[in-house]
Amino acid sequence: MSKKSQKKGSAVRTETAVKSLLINQEDRDQLLSKHAATRRLTLTDRQRYDLEMLISGGFSPLQGFMTEEEYRSVVDTMHLPDGSLWPMPIVLDIDESREAVPAMGDDLILCDNFGNPLALMRVESIYKPQKEDEAERVFGTTDETHFGVGQLFHATGATYLGGPVTGITLPAYPDFIDMRHTPASLRELFKSRGWEKVVGFQTRNPMHRAHFEIVKRAAEEIGAKALIHPVVGMTKTGDIDYVTRVHSYKRVQESYAKEFAEVSLLPLAMRMGGPREALWHAIIRRNYGCTHFIVGRDHAGPGKDRQGKPFYEPYAAQDAVKEHEEELGITMVTPKEMVYVEERATYVPINEVAKTETIKNISGTEFREMLRRGDPIPSWFSFPEVVSEIRRLSVRDSSRGFVIFFTGLSGAGKSTVAERLHVLIRERAGREVTFLDGDVIRLNLSKGLGFSKEDRNTNIERIGFVAAEVARHGGIVIASAIAPYEAPRRANRERVSEVGTYIEVHVATPIAVCKKRDAKGLYAKAEKGEIKGFTGVDDPYEEPSAPEIVMDTSTKDPDMCALEIYGYLVNEGLLK
Repeated sequence: MSKKSQKKGSAVRTETAVKSLLINQEDRDQLLSKHAATRRLTLTDRQRYDLEMLISGGFSPLQGFMTEEEYRSVVDTMHLPDGSLWPMPIVLDIDESREAVPAMGDDLILCDNFGNPLALMRVESIYKPQKEDEAERVFGTTDETHFGVGQLFHATGATYLGGPVTGITLPAYPDFIDMRHTPASLRELFKSRGWEKVVGFQTRNPMHRAHFEIVKRAAEEIGAKALIHPVVGMTKTGDIDYVTRVHSYKRVQESYAKEFAEVSLLPLAMRMGGPREALWHAIIRRNYGCTHFIVGRDHAGPGKDRQGKPFYEPYAAQDAVKEHEEELGITMVTPKEMVYVEERATYVPINEVAKTETIKNISGTEFREMLRRGDPIPSWFSFPEVVSEIRRLSVRDSSRGFVIFFTGLSGAGKSTVAERLHVLIRERAGREVTFLDGDVIRLNLSKGLGFSKEDRNTNIERIGFVAAEVARHGGIVIASAIAPYEAPRRANRERVSEVGTYIEVHVATPIAVCKKRDAKGLYAKAEKGEIKGFTGVDDPYEEPSAPEIVMDTSTKDPDMCALEIYGYLVNEGLLK
């Protein structure tokens, strides 16, 4: 931690008052009537989850989206201007290419994606952040393979709005209604049961035996009950869907932890921010009524960087929470690594295992392979109830659609390889394929769009929307487009990944080769200034940050490239 943050932290604040920003029904009706003509702003998923946490009190002591003063203080010192510990920027961003920036003092009605009003916001601050500085200070890196950094650079607008919000209503959810609690309702539940000590457990993964043993032992050692508090908002792309996870948590709780644990769902948009995220999670659990919080090894870590090195040291999150524990107002529990000892037929802390004893383990990769083959999963590794839910997911996944998205410069060979792959899939797998070529899309779905950055992004997003709908119903899509910008490509990945599998193919043929292949002479015209905004000449091509496949058609012919992709699909279990 910086010296500045340590100095700011000397003003200890341990109060745990939690304030809901929701108004009552009568005031709500009057507010909506008064602001019938007020501008409405449709929120992104991340903004909607942040707003829900704000108005429910989950983000106490915040009273709204951060002003520039609050934002700068949090980024620099991990504290609000009044000295309250708060490590994560909570901002309302605007993409000026899509939304007009309001004026200071304007009111905004913040709505979900169906247009339902959720809150009123008064704009008291309008500012432009330095995103590289924000990334470096908050996440400790500007590497875009970091989930939070990628979201910041490519899914967050360039202008931030700050100001207080008045909650009109919480978002409505049709599923797991009895497992969704506000901080106030969860605190009341604990009080009604006489739970004076509650240890919170953060999770975004299925709960296997080792995780259960950690929670159970922690509760027993401190004489507490347990809150299994899974995130069901935004998590890392590729995580198991929350419906499968929630079913597994509930079945474990009902079968093995009914007397000492409760399951409640947390509508949080994670940033995967390691140490800062661990502090943030601790504050949130304090707001929800926990007295203790489990912080494990590499808590909220996003994985590895471009060089294959973990973004954070394994115990960095624990060190951060320990440093600020007094002002957090919640006690950290650092769990011992639990391992299964064959001779004892039980889980024990790894430091209590004798040298002569045998530790048994199954890696994540081995577990997935066992599921794929239909092998039995040992009960010592995972509960039968959890395995049953994950097997249901595996069956569902086997019928999920997938999208292969080709991107690269004009003349790179995208369409040629895509067409060869199209034929291969139909011939060898007997599957029908929806082929979305960039030029064909522009003549039909995107007719009328130009070649400005905004229009290009719209074109790619339309391709992504159609592709996701086909994948949602088990179909296969091959899409080919230059798609020069990372942001819409990343948005398509996230959209498709919610309903199917997304495979990005970067056709990285050198530009010199692309120019030689240019039968229409487009590169030459662009270099003469006859064509403006041509990708690779006077408009940049942002290379994909983490494509599944990279190929160069100057070193392999199109048929070989198509065969390579087909082999990848077979190895991933997407084709037989």
